[in-house]
Amino acid sequence: MKQSIISTVAIAAAISFTACKKDRGTYVVPHVFEQKVKTFFDANAPKYEAFTIDASTGGNLITSKGTKINFPANAFKKSNGQLVTGSVTVQVKDMYQAADMLLANRPTEASGNMLISYGEMTVKANQGADELQLNAPAQVVVPAAPKAGANGQQIREIPMWRGDSAVTYTINGHDHENTSVSLSQTGYVPRGVNWEQNGNFAVNNNNGTSSFNLDSLGVWRNCDALMSDPRPKTTVLGYFSNQWNSATSTSYMGGEPSMLFFKVKQQNTLVKLYNKIVNAPAGKDGLLSYQNSFPIGIEGTFLAITFKDNKIYAEMQDVTVGAPASGKTYYGVTFNLTEVTEAQLLALIQQLNTK
Repeated sequence: MKQSIISTVAIAAAISFTACKKDRGTYVVPHVFEQKVKTFFDANAPKYEAFTIDASTGGNLITSKGTKINFPANAFKKSNGQLVTGSVTVQVKDMYQAADMLLANRPTEASGNMLISYGEMTVKANQGADELQLNAPAQVVVPAAPKAGANGQQIREIPMWRGDSAVTYTINGHDHENTSVSLSQTGYVPRGVNWEQNGNFAVNNNNGTSSFNLDSLGVWRNCDALMSDPRPKTTVLGYFSNQWNSATSTSYMGGEPSMLFFKVKQQNTLVKLYNKIVNAPAGKDGLLSYQNSFPIGIEGTFLAITFKDNKIYAEMQDVTVGAPASGKTYYGVTFNLTEVTEAQLLALIQQLNTK
């Protein structure tokens, strides 16, 4: 199960979480974490692409990844409901490969369920200092679609997911005069985004593309199918036999200095194992998956990463997840990390696209 989230604010007592409505970025570095985590991911994460659209007539744009978005006439409005005319700047960040998902901290997993991704994206628009909203949906065509199933039947629809990189939470406590106070704070989910189905579907166009309506700006949209694997499930524990960074905590605020990812073999599924193993003996520090979330027999590639003392350590390991040993409830994988340069780490991450 997911570990509890602990606030670092001194007056914290009870914390409740509700979804935030804006994309807040990628990796965030609390004061005890390695600054190199932030600089590496800031430098290499996918960036927004900017386009200019005439708000009155609408228009089309095509990103460098091949995503097409068609905005109808009068597609934008201000927060007060006023229709927008004139030029509008539209910014798009889209991704289709595992390496981009890792670098953007956007794994394809929802509450322990593995997802097969056919594209993740976020779109925002502004006119000057005004952040705009959609007055009418835009049509999106993404350059990805599911192939025929095992029985040869074409998959027609793919569920759509909404997600945010942050959650807002309320801290209840007392001030310097012992008066009860409630504070609204923003924290970051460790898996990078909290995916939830939004009830919509993308349509498979049977030509290698899928289409859906963009219904909101400033949040993430994901075109994902649940990975249906009937095999029995187990829990995976990833042991960092060396170079574990003890600053990795259970305070899940993003930017952990020790990280562990799993890319399913020949499938666009990237899982982040982020629950910390607590009270670990020597050589058993590390991270574990959701309970009973990995199919026994699933093949894939693990990438273990540690930022420590201004250095980077990593190991990539191809693994077939086995059944638990007799009397055990988990499958363990041990990593022996070696020092790498930033360029070498980036190359390892990009290798996941071909795994």
